[in-house]
Amino acid sequence: MIGSGFQNIFKVPELKRRILFTLALLAIYRIGVAIPTPGIDSAALADIFARARGTILGVFNMFSGGALERLSVFALGIMPYISASIILQLLTVVIPYLEQLKKEGEQGRKKITQYTRYGTVVLSIIQGLGISVGLEQMGVVLIPGWSFRIMTVITLTAGTAFIMWLGEQITERGIGNGISLIIFAGIVVRLPSAILNTFRLLSTGELNIFAVLILVVLMLAVVAFIIYVEQGQRRIPVQYAKRMVGRKMYGGQSTHLPLKINTSGVIPPIFASSIIMFPATIANFIDIPWVQAISSSLTPGGIIYNLLFVGFIFFFCYFYTAVTFNPVDVADNMKKNGGFIPGIRPGKRTADYIDRVLTRITLGGALYVSAVCVLPSILISRFNIPFYFGGTALLIVVGVAIDTMSQIESHMLTRHYEGFLKRGSARIKGRR
Repeated sequence: MIGSGFQNIFKVPELKRRILFTLALLAIYRIGVAIPTPGIDSAALADIFARARGTILGVFNMFSGGALERLSVFALGIMPYISASIILQLLTVVIPYLEQLKKEGEQGRKKITQYTRYGTVVLSIIQGLGISVGLEQMGVVLIPGWSFRIMTVITLTAGTAFIMWLGEQITERGIGNGISLIIFAGIVVRLPSAILNTFRLLSTGELNIFAVLILVVLMLAVVAFIIYVEQGQRRIPVQYAKRMVGRKMYGGQSTHLPLKINTSGVIPPIFASSIIMFPATIANFIDIPWVQAISSSLTPGGIIYNLLFVGFIFFFCYFYTAVTFNPVDVADNMKKNGGFIPGIRPGKRTADYIDRVLTRITLGGALYVSAVCVLPSILISRFNIPFYFGGTALLIVVGVAIDTMSQIESHMLTRHYEGFLKRGSARIKGRR
């Protein structure tokens, strides 16, 4: 049962320690969101964000967990780190040195992570400088000048570096993916205030009860659809031949190679949003007519924004799948262990077959992610909902929750405790 599964969490000392560590670091992150950057007129800044609701600033504010509207020390959020990760992964394909580092295992991964950190600092400096100059032009700075700009750049860059460190610590010593959990926490923590605001507008008559009911039904349907597809797999049958090792016979069993419909998870919408928001956020703070025209054209729900968003989602679905799953390596490992796909010759034919299947299901996964991220946002903008909690947020929240629960489940099952993702009838062998 689900209840007993949650009770079993605290029976595993290591798992309990990891979960408490994760919650503690997320609490530290939320405390940092409330610490404002010095030199800002908070009332004037709040008025700007009240008018910017539903624009690209609203989306960026959602990913930063509300830190941008307060211009806190964590105002840039984790987006510079994500942007740096995108750049490094793209460069890995075209620069042989980085490609060689990727193949060197743990040491190569550490070196690439180090380059990603350097890139994060550089992008944070650029964004921090753009935001500080833009804030001066908007008239929300108490004492404008280079002293404010330098202080803001240092503060925001240090904040992003600290968030990056928190995410890495959660991944290594906590539970789940640290970066995804930070974004998850930033989205979920704003949900209660959004619900209260909706009820307030409903009581004053500014919002229609019918629109609210449609929104609730839509969100429940999208959540159910996300869970259904995220658990979906394309299972390729694999047969292992019998072989003698010493005096024992091994192999001969039938199994399958599971390929997820959405192999890339929540990465494509996060990367796509980061790519669009980087220039759009800076443009929002620059008071030049043609720059402002570009910023206004990237309003969420608009045609240009949606086209760019869907295009980047398709690109990163295929790109991230290609980076994380190599059909040639899978085919070689199967061949070394005496495995083969019935009707397919081992080696290159098997790799081509897996690649063909993976390409087809990735197309379906890209269509699914695009539909979930774009269609609810369009409908919500039509109903004029007073907060941004569209399909992208739902996909991230549900996807990260499923991934984190799966990791908790694996920790419990390795110690012979029943998890909470299984049916009540499922038991670990030996603990009936």
